[in-house]
Amino acid sequence: MDYAKPTVRPEIGVFHGFSHVTFWVGNAKQAATFYATRFGFEHLAYQGLETGHRDFACHVVKNGDVKFAFKTPLQPSDGTDEFTRHLAKHGDGVKDVAFLVDDSAGIYNKAVSRGAASVSEPQTLKDEHGSVIVSTVRTYGDTTHTFVQNVDYNGPFLPGFVAHPYVDPLAKLLPAPEMLFIDHCVGNQADGEMEPVASWYEKMLDFHRFWSVDDKMLHTEYSALRSIVVADFDENVKMPINEPAPGKRKSQIQEYVDFYGGAGVQHIALRTDDIITAIQRMKARGNEFLTIPDSYYDGLRKRLEACGTKVAEDLDTIQ
Repeated sequence: MDYAKPTVRPEIGVFHGFSHVTFWVGNAKQAATFYATRFGFEHLAYQGLETGHRDFACHVVKNGDVKFAFKTPLQPSDGTDEFTRHLAKHGDGVKDVAFLVDDSAGIYNKAVSRGAASVSEPQTLKDEHGSVIVSTVRTYGDTTHTFVQNVDYNGPFLPGFVAHPYVDPLAKLLPAPEMLFIDHCVGNQADGEMEPVASWYEKMLDFHRFWSVDDKMLHTEYSALRSIVVADFDENVKMPINEPAPGKRKSQIQEYVDFYGGAGVQHIALRTDDIITAIQRMKARGNEFLTIPDSYYDGLRKRLEACGTKVAEDLDTIQ
């Protein structure tokens, strides 16, 4: 189902797009290297002992305007701190989805005044490259959203980070898949939680409903799901919110919730202008993809022929 776009811009807050996604992981350097090796990301920025930060290490990688930050604690823990509890419950996973905005404090104050849970009040981060204003609220599960406002910063990532010293040798040997930006981030919820979470974005951030689908439309013989996609006024940020629906077997949405230990970011969609070449380059780098049987494409050809639909791409190449 498509929804009409609102015609009146919210009084506070413009969302320019996704800033970055932060993963809390057991080994930040190792995780960042995986994305450099398999996805062709380049090492962008670093924060850790060498930069005077003794509690955490953070490795940031990028491909196009896609930025992933991988964060790991450096100090031993008794298991009671938030990071250790998060890692024990979820394993490696997305902790924060950050948005690039025009007014971090305004968006934060608006959300908190409407009932959003505060994680970090607006603060200005500065270094020799300039300053940014950041603030954070909690959304579904243990996930958070950070609002990043660039004041005059022109450094590698954020104040306090330095340019990453490491260059992956594979970058000289294999072409990288060309990514443009983060298209959307999907949040999986337990059954019955999709509607309240979608409403949270509407109430707290003035997002609107962009598109939705129910289990009558999106299902297989064994599995089904429901989804509501919410977006900011300019539709630069899209956040699909999914929940499971009954089927002969357990929905893959419910499987995620069971294995992750609750709601969370299930997948991050990356925009590219050439998906065929991107996949070929990732395969050459050792990425594993789902194996699609030939019978799927045989059936697809028959359905396309029956309805007279032509495909712009060569189906043999896609197969």
